[in-house]
Amino acid sequence: MANPNKDLDTSATRLHELGFDPTAPIPERIAKLRELQGDAGASDLAIARALGEISDPGAGELLVKMESNATGALRREIRRAIYRLRQHGIEVREPEAERKAAPPAPAEAGLTALMSPIDPEGAQIVWMIKARPRGGLVRLWGLVSETQGLAGAQNHALTRRELKTQQEELEQQAGVKLIDIDPRLADFILSDAYRRTPESSRLNVGSFYALRTEVTGAPLPTRLSHPIYSEFAKEAAEEPSIDLLKEPEIQAFRIPPKELEPYLDEVNRAQESVLVVSRSSQGDRIMSAVEKAIGELLSGERAERFRRRIEDTGLYFAKTGRRQPAGWAAAAAAKIRDGADLKKIPFFRSLVQTQLG
Repeated sequence: MANPNKDLDTSATRLHELGFDPTAPIPERIAKLRELQGDAGASDLAIARALGEISDPGAGELLVKMESNATGALRREIRRAIYRLRQHGIEVREPEAERKAAPPAPAEAGLTALMSPIDPEGAQIVWMIKARPRGGLVRLWGLVSETQGLAGAQNHALTRRELKTQQEELEQQAGVKLIDIDPRLADFILSDAYRRTPESSRLNVGSFYALRTEVTGAPLPTRLSHPIYSEFAKEAAEEPSIDLLKEPEIQAFRIPPKELEPYLDEVNRAQESVLVVSRSSQGDRIMSAVEKAIGELLSGERAERFRRRIEDTGLYFAKTGRRQPAGWAAAAAAKIRDGADLKKIPFFRSLVQTQLG
């Protein structure tokens, strides 16, 4: 398994070789890192990490500029750097793209949406429903998978009575309630799932974009600020409670056993070692395995998937009368979104420790 921290350490060494001095005055450090941007020998990931260690507004401004064109691992590293600066009291503005995207376009008239909770296998049902001018409805039905993208999509013409009957039958069969959600969120979930669908699987989905045009004429969404953050803005800025782990929907989240095996082996060795002289030392070794698991298993795409699961689950909590756990979910999702060091947050430590037994 590749070690991203080792790669970053190597890249940081390369920055030093290119003339970056972490002991130089702050203005000189920021100027040098700005100069190294675009240098073929300098890693933008290492530049972002170095900026996160400079407690100065100028470092934050440069990170914001970097984020405007960043994606994937680089954007996550930039968010982590910005989070570290904010922890040290440095105010960092949101990037221009975030501010411009804040006020979403109004939802289309006659368009509604429903969503199920995410099941233990990471599957979720999303409906977009459009009223037809001459009566009746057209429903875009989508089955979303956390790992496979859009697993299925179909359009159905039906009456309101038929829609109600099918909703009741589904809820009774699955033992869960479908909740009303903003159609723009439903559109984003389905469109993003289709983008993540492997080419080899898209034939099973059909022409999603054509199906979509029957219910909405809006441009394809590429980014969306989840409504959980505006509804629970105060709670999102706080620490998530470990009591969130008591909620069945969160308990259902499981890291695949095969991916847990290396860390389970470390925990077992710590528990069985005859060389450990105290329970304190044993506990330290176990927590070291837990932190390693968090750093490697709750990072990258897996962290993004888990963030989206918590966002949607928090919204489900809110819509079903569980506002306190909804606020905790908003806080947990915000920590991933903002690039916080998850190893230092009790909720994530407890989450992984529980799965390691």
